[in-house]
Amino acid sequence: MNELKQKIALFIDADNAPANKFEDVLSEVAKYGVVTIRKAYGNWKNPSLKPWEELLHEYAIQPVQQYDLTKGKNASDIALVIDAMDVMYTKDIDVMCFVSSDCDFTPMVTRALAEGKVVLGFGERKAPSPFVNACSKFLFLDQEPKQNGTPPTKNIKSDTKLINLLRQAIEATEDESGWAQLGPVGAHISNKTSFDSRNYGYKNLSSIFKAIDLFELKRGPGNYYLVKDKRKKKLT
Repeated sequence: MNELKQKIALFIDADNAPANKFEDVLSEVAKYGVVTIRKAYGNWKNPSLKPWEELLHEYAIQPVQQYDLTKGKNASDIALVIDAMDVMYTKDIDVMCFVSSDCDFTPMVTRALAEGKVVLGFGERKAPSPFVNACSKFLFLDQEPKQNGTPPTKNIKSDTKLINLLRQAIEATEDESGWAQLGPVGAHISNKTSFDSRNYGYKNLSSIFKAIDLFELKRGPGNYYLVKDKRKKKLT
């Protein structure tokens, strides 16, 4: 299937998502296809949703009103899930996109994946980790910006989970000399997690490997990148 023609359903939990990042969401989603359904859920009488209200007409977003009937409970979450399930089974949709920071839509995501849908997630870093990890890809909207090529301040070398993920991907795709093509490495990672290099402040996977001195990166014969875990350097 031509990815540019894939149909996308976009569901926004307006109570728990930053309106000022919506253009970033649309820019990312556009890589996958055309958004044919755009719905935003929330109590539109609440002044806090004014920033989202200003975007409704500009981006042809359908607002779905949900009153706060019970204190401490978000009725928008339930309405969003019901509509998403309905769309998944009654509409010709290839990609489902959820924009939320506080709510755990993991059951919805896993069901969509089981139905063969690509699931994109967007939210701030406070988003529940099960929701983040369940998505095909999840992009943090409050990621630390890079300025003038300056690397992020966070020392990603100390991120044990990330390092193990990178090493496992290399090990799964390396040749007998220990070198692995960057493309298959990235594909292996994507098959396992919702990893996105931009969540760590880097433009792409090669930039991450360049920033971590535990790995060696070089150009292969076809000008593609090859990467190796330096622990296996003695095998070359």
